[in-house]
Amino acid sequence: MVAEIEQVRSADARYQLGAGKVEELATLVKETAAEKIIFDNPLRTVQKYNLARATGVEAIDRFQLILEIFTRRATTTEAKLQIELARQKYELAHAKERVRLAKMKEQPGFMGLGAYEADVYHEAVKRQVHTIQKKLRRIRGKRVLQRERRAELGFSTISLAGYTNAGKSSLFNALTNESVLVTQGLFSTLSTTTRAVEFSGKKFLLTDTVGFIDRLPLRLIEAFHSTLEETIYADLIVLVVDASEPVETILKKNKVCLETISHIGASSVPLITALNKIDLLSKDELKQKLEAVQSETRKPVPISALDGTNLDSLKDRILGEFKDYLQATIVLPLEGNVMSFISRVHNEAIVKNEEYTHKSVIVTLEAKTTVMEKLRSRAMELGGRIQLASTT
Repeated sequence: MVAEIEQVRSADARYQLGAGKVEELATLVKETAAEKIIFDNPLRTVQKYNLARATGVEAIDRFQLILEIFTRRATTTEAKLQIELARQKYELAHAKERVRLAKMKEQPGFMGLGAYEADVYHEAVKRQVHTIQKKLRRIRGKRVLQRERRAELGFSTISLAGYTNAGKSSLFNALTNESVLVTQGLFSTLSTTTRAVEFSGKKFLLTDTVGFIDRLPLRLIEAFHSTLEETIYADLIVLVVDASEPVETILKKNKVCLETISHIGASSVPLITALNKIDLLSKDELKQKLEAVQSETRKPVPISALDGTNLDSLKDRILGEFKDYLQATIVLPLEGNVMSFISRVHNEAIVKNEEYTHKSVIVTLEAKTTVMEKLRSRAMELGGRIQLASTT
């Protein structure tokens, strides 16, 4: 950013700004050699056109800026399609007006549109939207199958959520020993990454998700719905918050995240809060911030993903949220398909102990209630017996 101006008044129908402020803006663009004007609030199509005519450079609003950032960050096919869907839906809503204005005289941001007829261009954009939606439905179908497979295997799922740049990917790397991209820029994660992790012998699937932002445009939430579904269907959400920021900022961003989680339909999912980046705070600062945010955050755990501080406490808090595990001892005769079943037990449950005699195998295991019932049923079919006991 090379310069900034502000005006507090009711929006002008022609420019958004008042006519005098537009003259000031045009002078500022010329003096700074600015290449683009960015408005924090929404702009109508005619306002963008008039601003471009008055200043000689393209004018965009907050939604278009976020789209540009997303476009630079996208690496997967799904993320690129979701961004393009949001872009084309935005274009669809403004297509006819943009063509009409371009026919008057092309301005920055309206170049080339004058060659189209409004209805023809509108239909072309509409077809593009349908094509992208069709491709995303196929990807979404694969994602649904993946979730169903995970459920069948009995894996509990944990979703990392949080405001953009809060340190989700750093925490993901710390918990999985992975090397997911970590940057200081906004929206470095635009597609989900899932890895298996194990805490105290319990297996989980941990997913790193797209970051939230204040006033995230509804079109983007809708476009990224298939990605955000990973949060909706999680067994637990770990909400990552940057604790190094001022208390007012922490509380504001925490509220934005909770509202977004509610908006996407995940408010019923259990949630704990990881107050990240405490390595940047003194002991006194950390104590003061914990006291200030305690009542506004859910089950907060202060951590540092960078240096590993309190990660064991976070894991213990996570384990405490999964109390529906059962422990059992299965005794099976060494015959038939027993070894195939034992292999299944190792894949779907946590094997605590395994002993072999000349006639039988004795396995002590832990598993989710739903998985344990399936294993119990199969063990009985194989002529075995099972004794259940709740875990602590």
